[in-house]
Amino acid sequence: MKKNKKFFLTLSGLALTTMHGLNCMEYNACLSKSILPTDQIQQFQWRFGTIKYRKIGAGAPLLLIHDLTPGSSSYEFSHVEEILAKTNTVYSIDLLGYGRSDKPNMTYTNYLYVQLITDFIKRVIGKKTSIVATGLSAISAIMTVHNDAEFVDKLILIHPQDLYEGNQIPSTQLKLLKLFIDSPIVGTFIYYLHTNKVTIQTQFLYEYFYRPTADMETIIDAYLEASHIGFFRGKYAYSSYLAKYGNSNCISALKNMNNSILMISGEKSTLSDTNEGNYTYFNRSIETIRITNSKNLPQLENPKETAERILDFLA
Repeated sequence: MKKNKKFFLTLSGLALTTMHGLNCMEYNACLSKSILPTDQIQQFQWRFGTIKYRKIGAGAPLLLIHDLTPGSSSYEFSHVEEILAKTNTVYSIDLLGYGRSDKPNMTYTNYLYVQLITDFIKRVIGKKTSIVATGLSAISAIMTVHNDAEFVDKLILIHPQDLYEGNQIPSTQLKLLKLFIDSPIVGTFIYYLHTNKVTIQTQFLYEYFYRPTADMETIIDAYLEASHIGFFRGKYAYSSYLAKYGNSNCISALKNMNNSILMISGEKSTLSDTNEGNYTYFNRSIETIRITNSKNLPQLENPKETAERILDFLA
């Protein structure tokens, strides 16, 4: 019995050591290329951590908010921000838990991001701002308008999360999953399995992009880098994402919005019809457009057309 126990403990120790070694190797490999931009990066000292953002251009302020998927960061708008900056002051933000911003061990809720967006507009931008938000962050942008419409002008939603998916709340099983991923070594290894190059490459090939582009490999490396900055501390935001803490029922807020709203979808997205129908059903004033030859991230796959459509709407 004692021998079996000793063997089990030895085996467990070797397994944990191997996992930790793989975690370190993956971390070093993902940060080796330094793809994320470093010029004109500024920081905002928020109450929950340091928020990194990039400010370029001149004109009416425009805040770009990335999705909440693993590897998301302000790099998501790297292909359009220079075009948008020709007529606007563009702020590309790394949300708490993502990119170069701090990644504290906490629960990342929709309301947390609503607070962050509101504080950033009031304390950094300081005037009424139009917002471009992707995926799950689109829900946070809608709730920001609902809570404090005074500081938000126009709203552009790129492939926003389905409204009915937003009604899902953390279950007991999902809460346990979050605790497991938040744990050291084993949780970090699970995060590694979901943010390694093969996994992210598969997401781009089958979910994010309609077809491979010339710079897709560089984009994938940027997502890898963003997901691993801070030695896997991105797992805390990821576990909250999986557990549905970023969700919120925003249907009532959407119904009562008076802001001008544009919804952008990729022409090849399989969810475009369903998504557009759900959003326009609750707010008839929403304008919808499709970006050609793109799927779920048109700002990266077809940036020129996406930027032009955004500028047309803002004008």
